[in-house]
This record gives sequence, structure tokens and C-alpha cells, in this order.
Amino acid sequence: TLDHPRIVRLFDLFTIDNHSFCTVLEYCDGNDLDFYLKQNKQIPEKEARSIIMQVVSALRYLSEKRPPIIHYDLKPANILLQSGTTSGAIKITDFGLSKIMEDADDGDSIELTSQGAGTYWYLPPETFVVGHNPPKISSKVDVWSVGVIFYQCLYGRRPFGHEQTQQKILEENTILKATEVTFPPKPVVSSAAQ
Repeated sequence: TLDHPRIVRLFDLFTIDNHSFCTVLEYCDGNDLDFYLKQNKQIPEKEARSIIMQVVSALRYLSEKRPPIIHYDLKPANILLQSGTTSGAIKITDFGLSKIMEDADDGDSIELTSQGAGTYWYLPPETFVVGHNPPKISSKVDVWSVGVIFYQCLYGRRPFGHEQTQQKILEENTILKATEVTFPPKPVVSSAAQ
């Protein structure tokens, strides 16, 4: 089980039938970051940093577990704002696509077994590589996602494929072509945040 103050706790798991199971999770009051961003578009840098630092704390915990865990679907909808505001504590939820790195050599990387799964705006280029050999992934997948989320919090838009559908991102290889990040002049953010 996962036991970290920034991760929603799993209390129980039970089977419904041969194809279904149910989880009992910690109740978290408030909204998720996606809801907040849809209402407010952007977050002041200080509050965005606080959110990101809390997410990074949880990711560090996941990467230090044995075997390590990759969340693999980190996005604003999976970051719960406990007080409903951006100035309080957060919790990460939805580990449905997570990867346990049991087969990794020294915890470095594993083969991607669920290509095409996840939320494309937040996944790194290596998860879109197609070929005979599945790409290798590591906890860096989650690091990329955190960067995209931070950018979105600061600028009110995703850095890659913002106006595109998931299907269009896949068809046009948007994320595979994502080699450069553009920082808009407004709002003004610190060079450290960039």
C-alpha cells in the first residue's frame, strides 16, 4: 500500500465479478486542479510552486519505493485540492494506469505495455514511439507530466497540443515533435519557474 500525505489512501479492494473490482479510497473534500484551472485559467506562481512541490514529494516517494512505481497518468484532474483552493494541501489520485517497475534492471526503466493509454497532453515523447520493440519508460514520464502541469498552471494552457484533441495529437505526432517550449511574455514568471 501507499502511505504518503500527498497520495489518496487505498482502504480496501474487493472483487465484484471475474472482470470487475472496486476500491474504497480516502474521501477528499474539494475539487481537482483541472476544475480549478477551467474556472480560473491560471494560478499565481507562488501557489503553482506549492502545488508542484507537493506533487514532486509524492513522486519522490513513489520512485523510492521498492519496486518503484510510475503514476503514468499525472494530470490536473488527478491532483485533488483538499481545501478546494490552490493554497492548501493536495493529494494525487487515480493509479489505474500506474506501472510497478518489478522487471526493471536497477529500477531504471521498463517496457511500455500500454501504448496509447493515458492523457496525451501530459505524456512525454517516448510513450508515442511506435515500432517492433516497445519503448522503455521510467519515472521520467511523471517528471515530464509535472512540467506540463506547471506550465499550464502558470500560463493557462498546455505547452503542446493545447487546442488539439487526443486523436489529433496522435495523428499529427504533436508530442513526438515537441522539442522546444515557448514561454509567452504574459504573465511574467520568474526565470526559475521557466
